[in-house]
Amino acid sequence: MAGYHRAMLRAEDPRPRRGLRAPWPLAAVVGLYRDAFSGLSRPVWLLATATLVNRSGTMVLPFMALYLTEQRGFSITLAGRALAVYGVGSVAGAYLGGWWSDRSSPLTVMRASLLATGAGFLVLGWVERRAAIFAVLLALSVVGEAFRPAGGAAIGTASAPGERSRAYALYRLAVNLGMTLGPALGGFLAAYGYRWLFVVDGATCAAAASLLWLFFPGGLPRPAMSERAAVAAPPERSPWRDPPFLGLMFVMFLFAVVLFQLMGTYPLMLRDHYGMVESRIGLVLGLNALAVALFEMVLVHSLTGREPLRLMAMGCVVLCLGFGMLPFGATFGFAALTVLVWSVGEMLSMPAAGALVANRAGEGTRGSYMGVYMLAFACAFVVAPLAGSWVYEHLGPRALWLSCAALGPVLGLAILALVPAFRTGSPAAPSASGPPVAAPGPP
Repeated sequence: MAGYHRAMLRAEDPRPRRGLRAPWPLAAVVGLYRDAFSGLSRPVWLLATATLVNRSGTMVLPFMALYLTEQRGFSITLAGRALAVYGVGSVAGAYLGGWWSDRSSPLTVMRASLLATGAGFLVLGWVERRAAIFAVLLALSVVGEAFRPAGGAAIGTASAPGERSRAYALYRLAVNLGMTLGPALGGFLAAYGYRWLFVVDGATCAAAASLLWLFFPGGLPRPAMSERAAVAAPPERSPWRDPPFLGLMFVMFLFAVVLFQLMGTYPLMLRDHYGMVESRIGLVLGLNALAVALFEMVLVHSLTGREPLRLMAMGCVVLCLGFGMLPFGATFGFAALTVLVWSVGEMLSMPAAGALVANRAGEGTRGSYMGVYMLAFACAFVVAPLAGSWVYEHLGPRALWLSCAALGPVLGLAILALVPAFRTGSPAAPSASGPPVAAPGPP
């Protein structure tokens, strides 16, 4: 009888017994990640793989302001002008890459851009005269930034409309996973010599171009016709004759002006206000890429069915808030926290924007639409270092970062104001991720 009572007590004991598995959410987490990544086509994965190799060497531009001020004797303002020159070339490169992609093929543009960019980085690491540095930066930006609209057009071509948000999220995952390694490794290489940054960046460009030839010897395959017909085909119009789209691109330009402080004043803030050396700056910059690599695909998958423009509006507010937090701390931990905040804003905005642009375009104008989209970012690369470095030097870092925070709600409201205009001109409305919905809505 005593044994019976002991057995009953053990059965009623709610504590897990040794040797038995207690409930654990790991299986649910694994399932969530599996669902987020499943169903994407093989060409999308191969494009992402080549991009991962390329972006793993991204280490020149994040350290360009420090390189120019420490190794070439540039002032902060002059370094900002040099980055603005890169931005000027980016404007031409973004438009050229989109235009060429529609008339040739995205793969051709991507391969040519990677090979020319790799050679350009090697040259940039050895020139010393200021005029030569400006000239090489200009040429490098033209050929380098042509890759972006071509890559975006390639992803749009290789993916069905219903999977495009996740396809662009995977593409960004490759970019950011590579940039988790690139800036972190670049910070340590800079301690041994800045020229190593240019060598490694150039080598990874050549390696990525080789992979594109290996993966797609016969060109880029397209999804089956049934998958492409999941939504009604948008009209074959020029992006320059699409007023709602152009309005959104202006908002994205301002969004990118804030984001591109990463290439100029952000590292300077970490050095001057937070007292960080290059290696720790690289680790902070790498946190953004790591956060995106870990969480963006799952976030996009979990937001299936949400309106892309509303996600973009929310993302603008959160990203600008993250940058605006910078003056209120001075430790590595606080800098890491700000990175995580604005990374959430980036994850909300960018995949939705990429899918929206690809679905807005027709089959024959996807390169042009992507070109205008990248053109908005390229123009921001001109303005961001000029405006950021001037405010930083003349009005102070606090004024710069608080201005970024104040811009967020303005951008969010501007995007929400465009929602009705996108609804009236769209043949069908793909959701933020997953299959398209049937009701009219923003593309």
